[in-house]
This record gives sequence, structure tokens and C-alpha cells, in this order.
Amino acid sequence: MLKLVKITPRLIRALQLPFNFIHARVDPVGYARRKGVRISGKLTIYGSSYEMFGSEPYLVSTGDNAFISVGVKFVTHDGSVLPFRKEIPQLDLAAPIHVGANTFIGMHAVLLKGVTIGDGSIVAACAVVTKSVPEGCIVGGNPARIIKSTDEFLLRAKANSLEIGNLPEMEKHAAYKRLFLKND
Repeated sequence: MLKLVKITPRLIRALQLPFNFIHARVDPVGYARRKGVRISGKLTIYGSSYEMFGSEPYLVSTGDNAFISVGVKFVTHDGSVLPFRKEIPQLDLAAPIHVGANTFIGMHAVLLKGVTIGDGSIVAACAVVTKSVPEGCIVGGNPARIIKSTDEFLLRAKANSLEIGNLPEMEKHAAYKRLFLKND
């Protein structure tokens, strides 16, 4: 005897899970857009965007030419009020996050509610951004603090450049091996 399965919203979400997971890995920007992230211009996301934008992706916006690395988290709400909801049920803290144009967000950085990353700024890997970042700054640490200007960074980067940034991937890997693995 064939038993019919009751289709519930919970079952539908469970069936969508593998599709969402694959979509976020194969097309992380498309998945972010589908979830509601407001994207202006070109956005590059390295790795999967599946867990990147939290429960309120529609509160995240990005400017043109923004780059988001692997494992970045956007936290648009503050769950620390939950223990107090028993006495104050309406208590809630949330705010949008905006990433400006020409920015880079490093691997495993965390951006907390209400921050804006100014145009032309860089967030270092593993930084925890609790306050807005001015234009043209590099921030790092926990909590993130200004390290230097992007102008200072660019001067040093130019001086130390390997001059291979424009090479195709395979050629770049070969160049790295020639430069750094000479004894192998």
C-alpha cells in the first residue's frame, strides 16, 4: 500500500536544502542576490555564500567592484537580547550592513550589525568589524581597528609586487613554483 506524504513547509525547506547548498557554491553571487542581498555593480564572492549572509540577507548591500573572501559572515542582528525576551518580548536589535565600492573583505572576517565599510577600504582576514570603517582604510583585529590607509598599503604592495597578477591561473601557479620552490 502506497502511503501519501503530507507536503508541509518544513518538508519543502528540507527538499530545497541541497539545491540551495549547490547554488551557493556554484554561483555564490546569484545565490546571494536570490536571498535578497542588494548588489550594486560587480561583486565577487570567493567560495560559497550559503552561510555568509545570515537570517536577514536583505539587510546587506554591496557597492561596485567589491570582493568578499571565503568564510566571511554578515551578522545583521544581535541575538544577545534573547535571554531578556522573557521579560521584554518586543526587545530586538538589528541594523543593515553596507560594503562600499572597490573594497575587499578578507577570509573569515565578521561584520556586525550597523557597520558600513567605506569605499576603497580593506578588512583583514579574521577581523571582527564592530564599527563603521572610513573610506580608504585597512582595518584588522578583534575588534577591528585602523591599521593604515589603502594608499600606504598600495605603495608597499607596488614595491613588493611579483608582477604576475595578470597571468592566467595555471601560468601564475607555475610562476609561484619557480619563485618559491626552487629547491624542489
